[in-house]
Amino acid sequence: MTAIELTDLSKDFGSVRALNGVNLTVETGEIFGFLGPNGAGKSTTIDILLDFVRPTAGSATVLGYDTQRDSLTVRQHVGVLPDAYHLYDRLTARQHMAYAIASKDSDDDPLELLERVGIADAADRKAGTFSKGMKQRLVLAMALVGQPDVLILDEPSTGLDPNGAREMREIIRAERDRGATVFFSSHILEQVEAVCDRVGILRDGELVAVDTIDALRSAVGDEVQLVLTVDTVTDEILSAIAAMPGVSNTETDDAHVLRVTCESDAKAPVLNTVEAAGGHVSDFAIEETSLEELFAAFTQTTSDDDHEGDDDSATTTEVTEVSGWVGLSSLARTSRMPGFHDRCGRWPVCSFCYQRDSRWCTPRSLNSAKILAG
Repeated sequence: MTAIELTDLSKDFGSVRALNGVNLTVETGEIFGFLGPNGAGKSTTIDILLDFVRPTAGSATVLGYDTQRDSLTVRQHVGVLPDAYHLYDRLTARQHMAYAIASKDSDDDPLELLERVGIADAADRKAGTFSKGMKQRLVLAMALVGQPDVLILDEPSTGLDPNGAREMREIIRAERDRGATVFFSSHILEQVEAVCDRVGILRDGELVAVDTIDALRSAVGDEVQLVLTVDTVTDEILSAIAAMPGVSNTETDDAHVLRVTCESDAKAPVLNTVEAAGGHVSDFAIEETSLEELFAAFTQTTSDDDHEGDDDSATTTEVTEVSGWVGLSSLARTSRMPGFHDRCGRWPVCSFCYQRDSRWCTPRSLNSAKILAG
């Protein structure tokens, strides 16, 4: 079954085209990394999946449900860690969890989820006292409520220390092993390389590459760099290697370290050539194209700087107009109090309590027994 499908998806913000004919399929049970420079359209894509904004053209589905027609159903199956979220400073972590559990009509144990993300000892502390990393962990715990079929994580490791980032990766893998699909965007390329089955790279609103990291390496060339430790790097060795087919570059760090850039199938011949030229190789290492280099190869363009920030500013304009999920959504990018929704007709049902007149949405009443239970 397809977890996420985008078909000819486009989005304009005035004269700015944030997305241009994006086609993408993410399969069930996949960890999919969504990459791109600032302004590429990543946040806009995620906002369309969550029905925070509406596309100009094309369609998006999650688990076969149209994100516009079936947005409430989609939200019952999806857990979200957005890039901009709002927590209630005066509510504790335990109260936030009760809030999320009630919204999903779930029977999760708040402490178990807080334990899973590593902040159970702060369950009864107010969120206003939390560090950025602790807030990130709390919102992740809320995203895990109800064992969602799809997890959408926007920059999930923001604010986390190395241990927190490692624990985040472990949770992502565990969710995949349980059968969930994980779709996340990130600028931290090491995180993506460590957990993703496939990645998609977005540039100027267009999807320029979708594949495994190994396949993307092959697409930009299968060259590797051999780092050889030799007793002495002589001119004879350098000349012999430079003349070899499949070798594009040779460098020396010092009299004993030789770097050779060559095609993958030329590695063994290079070693043999060094020995034949009188050198003795005591050690060697192979350096493949890094994900950072792949990212640069697919996204580097002279217009990057011109568009930097377009995605964020455009999305904020749209969110200000129509609003989104209460308390944990792109609404946090505006100056509105969490709990308010515009009655503009474009959002007929409150996305949290599902009432048509959302001025009295439950999250506004901080004394609600249901929300503060426990």
